[in-house]
Amino acid sequence: MSLINDFSPGLFIMQAIILVILILLLGKFAWKPILNSLNEREEGIQDALDAAENAKKDLENLQADNERILNEARAERDGLLKDAREMKASILAKAEEEATAQTEKMIAQAKEVIAAEKKAAVADLKNQVAGLSVEIAEKVVKTELSDKDKQLALVETLLKEATLN
Repeated sequence: MSLINDFSPGLFIMQAIILVILILLLGKFAWKPILNSLNEREEGIQDALDAAENAKKDLENLQADNERILNEARAERDGLLKDAREMKASILAKAEEEATAQTEKMIAQAKEVIAAEKKAAVADLKNQVAGLSVEIAEKVVKTELSDKDKQLALVETLLKEATLN
């Protein structure tokens, strides 16, 4: 209880004034810079968090764009493959048509050659028949013309000798 007895109001007022001055000085020179520094740091942290959030959103958008681009590339690849298959089928069909046409042309040419050779063979055969007929006529004329039975027998023998195929 000696503190109550030692209490001096002048000293108390002086210490209160010094405390207020100290609080004002600290408020002006220490607290404001400290609070400003804390606010700046809080703002910096918030900005970093916002930037991280934006970066996350950008990354998600980028991934979505990448997925979209991949899907478009796949669709384009599938379209190109489909076009290539169709082109292949078209080329094969065209080649088959050309081969068929070429084959038909060769068959037609072969038939024409066969027909021409057949005509030539028939013409040759006619020439041979005509030649044989002339030979028969010569032989008939050479033999005695007076005997008709002999002439007929000679013609029949000559015809039997010259059988045609």
